[in-house]
Amino acid sequence: MRRDPLARKGLTARLPQAWRQPLAVSGVVIAVAWLVIAVAAPWLAPHDPLAQELPRLAPPGPDHWFGTDQLGRDVLSRVMHGARVSIPLTLALVALSLLIGGLLGACAGYFGRWVDETIMRLADLVFAFPTVILAMVVAAALGASLTNAVLAVLVVAWPAYARVTRGLVLGVREREFVLSGRLLGFSAWRSLRVDVLPNVTGPILVLATLDIGTALLLLSGLSFLGLGAKPPSPEWGAMVSSGVEVFDSWWVATFPGLAILTVVLAFNFLGDTLRDALDPRTARAIKERAL
Repeated sequence: MRRDPLARKGLTARLPQAWRQPLAVSGVVIAVAWLVIAVAAPWLAPHDPLAQELPRLAPPGPDHWFGTDQLGRDVLSRVMHGARVSIPLTLALVALSLLIGGLLGACAGYFGRWVDETIMRLADLVFAFPTVILAMVVAAALGASLTNAVLAVLVVAWPAYARVTRGLVLGVREREFVLSGRLLGFSAWRSLRVDVLPNVTGPILVLATLDIGTALLLLSGLSFLGLGAKPPSPEWGAMVSSGVEVFDSWWVATFPGLAILTVVLAFNFLGDTLRDALDPRTARAIKERAL
């Protein structure tokens, strides 16, 4: 029995075809699951993540699904509570990078001249150093802590948003609707806010979504190297680092590592899907394949 074309059209209108692909659904499910775990960890975790009351280095089993670490702490509870540390910090880091880099890039592309030169040369200075090395240097100079690790990654993350935003603004600022607004008496800031920025937000949001995985890896890497979270904080990178010390007990490092992997994959899937949904040609091709 064939489906009514009108009903099918209505269903597609409610849910774009790009978001009905298997990778998109997987990304949404995994991301939502981790967000729920991050919010409900105090009620879902079977044990106190800091309590050292269990057998040490007990392998995964019915009593402790992810096993215990070298201090007798439940790994499952620490992974759940680690989501409350790693995920919010990563989202806040990407939001700050987007805000700072986007505003600087928009100003550089719209006003040009010395503003453009100053901001872009500063961005080039950051790009001149390897990202991980520069983040390590900044974190070491500020002191080992999660806050300083976030600031270190922020220093190396904003230039990418500035450069992308600048390029998009350069392509929009000479369009007819922007010029007509200026002729109507719009100030430069109003024109930038009303006419330019709404037309460049799509690609920037795609970049931000894809960058969540990169930011999480950088934050976890700094904690792994001892430049981020400090014991006994249940942060995923620090947990992987402590698991390396007891390499024979594979579960201590494996499960927080898998948590990082799944979050990175989920937001990469979401970023790819968002890019396909916002690109008219890609969205049209996906829809034609579905039909």
